[in-house]
Amino acid sequence: MKWLFRLFSILYIVGIFLFADSPVVADLSLFNPYSLLHIPLYGILTLLLFFSFVPLKSDMRNSTDSTHSTHSTYSTNLTHSTYSTYSTHLTYFVIVVVISLGVAVADEFHQAYVPGRNASVYDVLLDMVGIVLCLLSIRWSRRPTD
Repeated sequence: MKWLFRLFSILYIVGIFLFADSPVVADLSLFNPYSLLHIPLYGILTLLLFFSFVPLKSDMRNSTDSTHSTHSTYSTNLTHSTYSTYSTHLTYFVIVVVISLGVAVADEFHQAYVPGRNASVYDVLLDMVGIVLCLLSIRWSRRPTD
């Protein structure tokens, strides 16, 4: 399933760059005076990239055999598993942020050379808002329930 999200991520990034030179962007600017569409645009990219790396089902517990009768062994394994899952997810978050932010900066750099468009630090900041909001939503939705 990850390969499908990777394909969608690549197509989405290509679409971002292709639409930078499209007259559709000029039409959208009438309805988007503060460039707020950057927030959902990069939120969606972040979501696609996240699922490109992380499986859809993430079990916070490791596969311990239910025949173990010692509570301390299960507790230790669960704590270790939760920590390793957390550090793995943190690594995925960092990778996703770097790629998403890299695309945002590259897109603004690209727009500097597109006639009728300009590069804007403000747009990159809005892109970062979309990235952070998406990752916070993912983190909130994937938190373990006790």
